[in-house]
Amino acid sequence: METSSSYMVVGVMSGTSLDGVDMASCLFTRNGPHWTYSIQAAECVPYPDSWREALSGAFYAGAEALAVLDNEYGAYLGTLLNDFINRNKLKPMLIASHGHTVFHRPDEGYTLQIGDGNEIVKKTGVVTVNDFRSLDVSIGGQGAPLVPVGDKLLFPAFPVCLNIGGIANVSFDRNEKRIAFDICPANQVLDFLAKKNGMSYDANGDMARAGNVDKALLKALNALPFYKQAPPKSLGREWVESLVMPMIKQHQANVNDLLATFTEHIAEQISQSVVDLPSSRMLVTGGGAFNNYLIERLSKHTRHQVEIPEKDLVAFKEALVFALLGLLRWLGETNVYCSVTGAVSDSCAGKIHLPG
Repeated sequence: METSSSYMVVGVMSGTSLDGVDMASCLFTRNGPHWTYSIQAAECVPYPDSWREALSGAFYAGAEALAVLDNEYGAYLGTLLNDFINRNKLKPMLIASHGHTVFHRPDEGYTLQIGDGNEIVKKTGVVTVNDFRSLDVSIGGQGAPLVPVGDKLLFPAFPVCLNIGGIANVSFDRNEKRIAFDICPANQVLDFLAKKNGMSYDANGDMARAGNVDKALLKALNALPFYKQAPPKSLGREWVESLVMPMIKQHQANVNDLLATFTEHIAEQISQSVVDLPSSRMLVTGGGAFNNYLIERLSKHTRHQVEIPEKDLVAFKEALVFALLGLLRWLGETNVYCSVTGAVSDSCAGKIHLPG
C-alpha cells in the first residue's frame, strides 16, 4: 500500500524583469510517483529603487563589489523571508531560493546567481537550498530551463507549459522525454519600452494595442540566428543587451509601435516553437499571462488551446517550482533533466545550507 508524505517549502524567485521578490509557501504531497501541491501563502515584494539599481548594475560590478552584493542580497532576502514566515505563521522545513542571475554563460562554462544562502539561514533559521544551475553547467548543460521538472511532475494535465516572464520559455514531452528551451525575450524588452512612456509595464498590452507593427523591424527580429538553433538552448541578459536592444534602439518608430512590434514578435516566436506538436492544452503562466493583447496575438497564431490558470499560479509558478526543486534536492532525487539542458546526465542540483 502506498503511503503519502507532505512537505512545506517556501520558494523564492527573482526574475530577469526585476519587478520584485516572489515568495510562495507550498505544501507538497506525494502519493507514490504522483505529486500534488497547494499554495498556502504567496506575495511579491516590489524592489525599492535602490535594490533594482544595485541588481541591474551587478552585471557591471567589480569582483569585490559583487562579493559584497552577494552577501547583502542574501541578507535582504533573509529579512523578507523571515517577515513572510512570521506574518503567515508558517513552519517550513526548507527554503528554496533561486537568487538573482548576474551572468549566464553556459557555453563558456559558468553561471552566477547571487543571494548568499548562509545569510538566508542566519536570518530565518531554516535550511536553505540555492545555486540550482551551476552543477548542470559544469557537466555540459545549459543550466536552464529548470522549471520543466515542475511542469512534468505538477501539471501532467497540460502537454505544453509556457512561461512568459523576462524571457519566454516552453516545455513539453517528446518521445517520452521532457524537452524545454528558452524561446525569446519577453517582458524584459516590453518593460524597457513601457518605461519610455513613463510606465513600469504595459498594463493589459494597451500601449501595444494602440501601436502599429513595424514590419521591417519584425522581420529583422524574427531573423535572429538563435531562433533557428535546435534545443537545448537558453538565453541570458547578455544576448538581449548585445543583439536585441541595439536593433530596437536604432529604430525610429514611436514607443507604441515598438511595443506592438515586439509583442507580435513574442507571439510569433512562441507559436513557431510549438508548431510541430499535436494540438493540445497550453498552460500559460508568468507576468505575460496578464498581458491581454499578447495573449490575443498568441491565440491568433497558435492552434493550441491557450489556458490561463488562477492568478496565484500565474504569478507564483516559478516560486512554486523552485520550492519543489529544493525539496527534490533535499530528498536526493533528480531535479534537472539532461534532455532539457543538454548535460551529460540528469542531476540533483543545489547547495544545501544548514543552520549553525
